[in-house]
Amino acid sequence: MNLTNIGTIREIMSRHGFSFSKGLGQNFIINPEICPKIAENGNAQKGFGILEIGTGFGVLTAELARRADKVTAVEIDKRLLPVLDETLAEFDNVKIINQDVMKVDLNKIIAEEFQGMRVAVCANLPYYITSPVIMLLLESRLPVESITVMVQKEAGQRLCAKVGTREAGAITVGVNYYGTVKQLFGVSRGNFMPSPNVDSVVIRIDLNQNYRLEPESEKFFFRVVKAGFAQRRKTLANAVSAQVGVPKETVYAVLRETRLPENVRTESMSMEQLIEFSEKLRKVM
Repeated sequence: MNLTNIGTIREIMSRHGFSFSKGLGQNFIINPEICPKIAENGNAQKGFGILEIGTGFGVLTAELARRADKVTAVEIDKRLLPVLDETLAEFDNVKIINQDVMKVDLNKIIAEEFQGMRVAVCANLPYYITSPVIMLLLESRLPVESITVMVQKEAGQRLCAKVGTREAGAITVGVNYYGTVKQLFGVSRGNFMPSPNVDSVVIRIDLNQNYRLEPESEKFFFRVVKAGFAQRRKTLANAVSAQVGVPKETVYAVLRETRLPENVRTESMSMEQLIEFSEKLRKVM
């Protein structure tokens, strides 16, 4: 069954009474070359279990299942379950969990589904939940080696930006805190049905625990980072004072101790400066 053929997709949709959901950000891949590349770059190989987030009609799921020992996919849309029963019928190493990925215990799923396997995450993420899902995967400290995802081009550029540049955001800091990220290849909007209004990129995050703070320090660090980037036009002092509830004079004192100017903006700070600042600030609160 050619799941990237528009005629096949329409025939399956008609037979199952399925229609695309804008609310769920459903755009299905119709270029047969893309999903094999995602699978091959995403650690889908012998000895690996793959956690997939969102299945569509199972195009990527099938490519993952052909290469990995097992695929467990978390899919929120229950309308897709009978479709997947048909499109993935040839595979006995695929399990679909009909849940919201933001509400399930991913550590528990991995422990139950992938015993004795190395684990990686692969997904074609809906644009509207890209950052929340990636941060969930990172902050959950899942026992996975890599996260390979297709995201909106603009989001990919932010994810792959260098910390301390104008292109960076809170998500950039998060990705670099937990691992290293690189852009693999671009995917133009014409490769989807329905066609989105933007192009996409595939990125991979290799999780190697670049930095490790104590849990309380880590929690406060990300609170400071999110506060600083939430109000990008403000200085770090103004943003943190407003969002974290710290007197501005206290923030200024910590900035001086960290050898940073009082008017520094979050986007211009390196990872080491952000960590040092948050640690010193936490200790005086």
